[in-house]
Amino acid sequence: MMAQVAPENVEYTDGAIEQSLSGTPGNPEDGKKVFATAGLGNCVACHAAEITKDIPFPGTVGPALDGAADRWTEAQLRGIVVKAKTVFDGTIMPSFYQTSGYIRPGDAYTGKAGTEPLPPILSAQQVEDVVAFLLTFKE
Repeated sequence: MMAQVAPENVEYTDGAIEQSLSGTPGNPEDGKKVFATAGLGNCVACHAAEITKDIPFPGTVGPALDGAADRWTEAQLRGIVVKAKTVFDGTIMPSFYQTSGYIRPGDAYTGKAGTEPLPPILSAQQVEDVVAFLLTFKE
């Protein structure tokens, strides 16, 4: 079993991340929970998809994710979830597995600037779970 990859050690190839971050296969059911839960990934706040129609209040800020597994490879999806800015220039999608390099991070609800390194929004396993869930998004 391989060790978890720390956010600062993630290796990108044209925005894609070939290597699993956790070394453990993602669980699509757990990924759906991260996708749908406000305190976790909250992907549904910006993205809608036919497969997630049972999750209330989908957003339309980000593109619809129908067919995501047909459009992108597992490595590309992992790269997008970890740091979408490496793939989509100018995107407002947050980087879910990053600890530094933020433009203006806030320190929770204090109104003060955050001090890096910050904890990543999602754990390595949560990223793998979301990627596993996204791989079920077929046309």
